[in-house]
Amino acid sequence: MRCPFCGSEDTQVKDSRPAEDNAAIRRRRSCPACGSRFTTFERVQLREITVLKADGRRVPFDREKLARSIRVALRKRPVDEDRIERIVNGIQRKLETEAESEVTSRQIGEIVMDALKEVDQVAYVRFASVYRNFGEAKDFREFLGKMDAG
Repeated sequence: MRCPFCGSEDTQVKDSRPAEDNAAIRRRRSCPACGSRFTTFERVQLREITVLKADGRRVPFDREKLARSIRVALRKRPVDEDRIERIVNGIQRKLETEAESEVTSRQIGEIVMDALKEVDQVAYVRFASVYRNFGEAKDFREFLGKMDAG
């Protein structure tokens, strides 16, 4: 594992333990070259997923980008980090087991919206406002109207 501070490829594992409900292994590492310490996570990946973007580009699925977008939607909401990790793990597993090897960003967005709807209504609306590109207050009113009706 390359040191994120100095780039040295000679790092040492100091401690390993299960993380994320035994879905990952957390490793504390140190770099003999610069003395820095850092943490890595090792997770099972069932298969490679490619994301087809709206502009036609194909990019590898990025778990951390998914986690960041969910954390932004849940910022200052009463949802702990463990719950966020379980949401991200669930979405990733769903993509790896149910989806094709190529999935559209729209499909991922809908899966995230479904997950957030079950967890926190405010985060659900926040995510939807960015994902569906709300431009005016009326977009929120329409969305909330559909949410109340459904």
